[in-house]
Amino acid sequence: MEHRPRYRVPDELRETLLDFTIAYLLERPANLATFGLNFFQRLKEERDGGHGPRPVPTTPTVNGGEENDIEEAPPVRNVARRKSVFAETYNPEEDEDDKPTVIHPKSDSQRARLAEAVKHILLFRSLDGQQMQEVLDAMFERKVKKGEYVIKQGEDGDNFYVIESGNYKVYVQMEGEPAPRAVGGYQNSGSFGELALMYNMPRAATVQAESDGSLWAMDRQTFRRIVLKNAFKKRQMYETLLDQVPMLKTLENYERMNLADALVPRSYSTGDAIIRQGDAADGMYFVEDGTVRVVRVDNNGEEKELTRTSKGGYFGELALLTSKPRAATVIADGNVKLAFLDVDAFERLLGPCMELMKRNAEGYEKQLIQIFGSKNNITDIR
Repeated sequence: MEHRPRYRVPDELRETLLDFTIAYLLERPANLATFGLNFFQRLKEERDGGHGPRPVPTTPTVNGGEENDIEEAPPVRNVARRKSVFAETYNPEEDEDDKPTVIHPKSDSQRARLAEAVKHILLFRSLDGQQMQEVLDAMFERKVKKGEYVIKQGEDGDNFYVIESGNYKVYVQMEGEPAPRAVGGYQNSGSFGELALMYNMPRAATVQAESDGSLWAMDRQTFRRIVLKNAFKKRQMYETLLDQVPMLKTLENYERMNLADALVPRSYSTGDAIIRQGDAADGMYFVEDGTVRVVRVDNNGEEKELTRTSKGGYFGELALLTSKPRAATVIADGNVKLAFLDVDAFERLLGPCMELMKRNAEGYEKQLIQIFGSKNNITDIR
């Protein structure tokens, strides 16, 4: 693995990008480029004009909230962000692994309800099975009544919340406005509260229950250890894996980092079919550990093994390149750990590698002709 220089993100850059992210989450603009242009133009005018501290727009992360197509910069509070009393710097490299695991006992029914509630939470998407069990162990139930405030804008962040049931409204108090503005809501699903824990900042919004409901909460220290540290370790692991893929040598370091962040772990046991011949393509795979067999059924119904792929290899990209169904089945030969890249991330992140992958596709086609003796019905092998 090549040695990569370590970069420290300047505080001003970090804060500016965080402000922009929060503003974007508030407005949900139809055109990101136009919104970004207006945001940074307004920021420049504020700073050049000497109007005091830079604007700090605030908003929550709203899943399934009301869409807002406003493309101008949002109103801002003309006050500096208050530093949270919890705002110590968190460095996952310095966080030791020997800390006791947090476990809140649950009944079987509670655990089943929680598992259903967290199933589609984006923050947990990259966690493996064991890490998800840690999440289930660490969360505790909180019942709320109609009218109760779950979190309040400006307060320090203590917990991250996943919604099991109930309706909730999200409000932001903006400078110059007499009352908080309703910016979104949740109905029986979603999550909130992560921004304050991830970015060491006070709550960016108020969330109030509009009905009785049930939430699952995780305290900030456990959230950081499970979500942030595992994300850090996942990136390190996948960067090492991607360094072993010759095709990706054409990517810049930051491009490989983005690719590592987009990968999702998947595990399979002996004999499991990872992809099947004829299926629509939903993504590609990198082999983290183990070996897979690539097989194809010919016109006579006879199955032939085309190749095997092991650690550092990849498969599934050709169906994405050709926009055709899978032309072969890939089977786990023993226990296998894979890193999955969905089709959207494939198109967004692997542009620089497309030509190389297409050249590889030509080699695969030659291999098929040697095996099957004909080019008929052969477009790709994966």
